[in-house]
Amino acid sequence: MNIRQLQFLVALSQEQHFARAAARCNISQPTLSSRIRQLEEELGVPIVERDKRYIGLTPEGTRVLDWAKRILADCDSLEQELSELKGSLTGSLTMGVIPSALPAVSLLTSPFCAAHPGVRITVQSRTSVEIERQLHNFEIEIGMTYVDNEPLSHVKTLPLYQEHYVLITSAQGPLTGQDSVSWQKVAEIPLCLLTPDMQNRRIVDEAFRQAGCEVTPQVEANSLTALYSHVRFGHWSCVLPQTYGTMVGLGDDLKAIPITAPAMSHSVGLIASDRDPPSPLANAMMIAAAKLDLTKLLNEL
Repeated sequence: MNIRQLQFLVALSQEQHFARAAARCNISQPTLSSRIRQLEEELGVPIVERDKRYIGLTPEGTRVLDWAKRILADCDSLEQELSELKGSLTGSLTMGVIPSALPAVSLLTSPFCAAHPGVRITVQSRTSVEIERQLHNFEIEIGMTYVDNEPLSHVKTLPLYQEHYVLITSAQGPLTGQDSVSWQKVAEIPLCLLTPDMQNRRIVDEAFRQAGCEVTPQVEANSLTALYSHVRFGHWSCVLPQTYGTMVGLGDDLKAIPITAPAMSHSVGLIASDRDPPSPLANAMMIAAAKLDLTKLLNEL
């Protein structure tokens, strides 16, 4: 058994297709199939269910996959730690970020990349549930998500800032001139909101329930950019984190009105696996983020 065989297995489980997995690994399909069969022979268990095409993993294969992900993650961490001992941290860091925090993530990645020029960062937009799952499956090293709303397990957390909510609406609409608006009033106007699988949407729905009302938005999207487009070019308004308007800018045709009664906020922060030893890249990002005052930075924008 060797590392390449484990990499082939992980690629196959993710692509769920022999040809695509082989292309991803830059090898031929027969070579990939042969190496997977060698792994099965060496371990003495069937790993892949086969017909004329890939069907899935056997129960034994699922357990082998779990170990493969852990072993590959540890190998990456070893290489990262050795590079750090040589004086320059290198490697690839994948971050899962909830959509509502995407506008603010550059406040973390910019100073981190300046301090660690040998590190490459990939930012992926993910739901909070996906972030926790991918973190446990070693598919990402760190997540930027809510840290106080829904239970998190087997992770270490670092709160960064409080997310407050505003109504993004036309500057020439009926709410022109108002310094704040209630959740009850927001429920009375045409809305577009994030899809229910987003934790931000669940937070917004809970705020409406606490205010004694429910909403059925005409338009739902899993993208803040899509919501922004509907508000700007349509007749809808939407509820978004204050950071979105601050970082993206609303122009002269839109305005952000703070929503009160009840006033709500939730903590957004970083989460990383609590495994020992930790991922050097995730640990370095945690250390760098702890030195920043994101609340102050956001208020200064």
